[in-house]
Amino acid sequence: TVLEEERLELGLEIWELSKITMPVIFNEPLSFLQRLTEYMEHTYLIHKASSLSDPVERMQCVAAFAVSAVASQWERTGKPFNPLLGETYELVRDDLGFRLISEQVSHHPPISAFHAEGLNNDFIFHGSIYPKLKFWGKSVEAEPKGTITLELLEHNEAYTWTNPTCCVHNIIVGKLWIEQYGNVEIINHKTGDKCVLNFKPCGLFGKELHKVEGYIQDKSKKKLCALYGKWTECLYSVDPATFDAYKKNDKKNTEEKKNSKQMSTSEESDEMPVPDSESVLIIPGSVLLWRIAPRPPNSAQMYNFTSFAMVLNEVDKDMESVIPKTDCRLRPDIRAMENGEIDQASEEKKRLEEKQRAARKNRSKSEEDWKTRWFHQGPNPYNGAQDWIYSGSYWDRNYFNLPDIY
Repeated sequence: TVLEEERLELGLEIWELSKITMPVIFNEPLSFLQRLTEYMEHTYLIHKASSLSDPVERMQCVAAFAVSAVASQWERTGKPFNPLLGETYELVRDDLGFRLISEQVSHHPPISAFHAEGLNNDFIFHGSIYPKLKFWGKSVEAEPKGTITLELLEHNEAYTWTNPTCCVHNIIVGKLWIEQYGNVEIINHKTGDKCVLNFKPCGLFGKELHKVEGYIQDKSKKKLCALYGKWTECLYSVDPATFDAYKKNDKKNTEEKKNSKQMSTSEESDEMPVPDSESVLIIPGSVLLWRIAPRPPNSAQMYNFTSFAMVLNEVDKDMESVIPKTDCRLRPDIRAMENGEIDQASEEKKRLEEKQRAARKNRSKSEEDWKTRWFHQGPNPYNGAQDWIYSGSYWDRNYFNLPDIY
């Protein structure tokens, strides 16, 4: 209808998707708490940052880590399961040198809090994420509100940032594809250095698809180095003057191309644009900071999971005897979906959602407030933003009075 067309064109009417129950076939067999844990896939960048004496080199590694944290979202069009209030997830990776605990601390609005620490006491990485979903007719946009904090303990340094906006296109018809866009500002609260990264929207002909670029600058805004690459692929650093000269030349070439072939002014297509070239054009003198690990050969049949994501739901007998009963690995709907039992997954998902609603109703009758177990609300110690702080004692393995959510 004309009204619907206007809504799509103007984007004025935004529907909150979090209130709609989506069929289970749109999901991937992971909880959002597990999906968050994928930030840790490239933890080696944090360890590397810790080992460096130069603060600019440390910032380069932190910037590479911030970009790598969203890389696993490439082609991941399945929706993670919404965590239930009180749901938890832990991950201990001796090989990567960290352990992590997360908890769903709020249901309306949905807020997930996580706290990871280096096994050698070299870092603490924590945050709370509140994905604000907007439905624009043909696409869904997820703006990840909430602060992410990285503390490098040996340097007494703290960095904060927020993730870029993620958009899934063609949710109604056509091939689903994902882009990330927006500015990410990483602040070193000790030195005042700042890294401003621009995740570029793909643009009309896909020239900018997946591109990330920006600068590290000191507190007087002097450019110390330039960063560029693709969030799906790699990140490089280079001298800012070299980068600016390259950009100027690239812009000139683009203008000439534009003039030689008249650009179409027809309505922008929602089809995934094909980028000019799959790989990043390397500027002479650049240093590689990060490159993505290739996905396993069967990834396309496995929800486009990375090797890291594929093991997030694994549970053995030893683990089952120590994890709390609120851990995602014990969640029956996700487990059924992983086993290919789609109808059972759908029934279990419905049962768990109804159980959660009934529990909320009972609490409102008795005027009892929900109490989070492992996190408490408070200001972020570095930027003062509202945050959820780890309360400690999870790893003591002393679990009592846990809510019965499954």
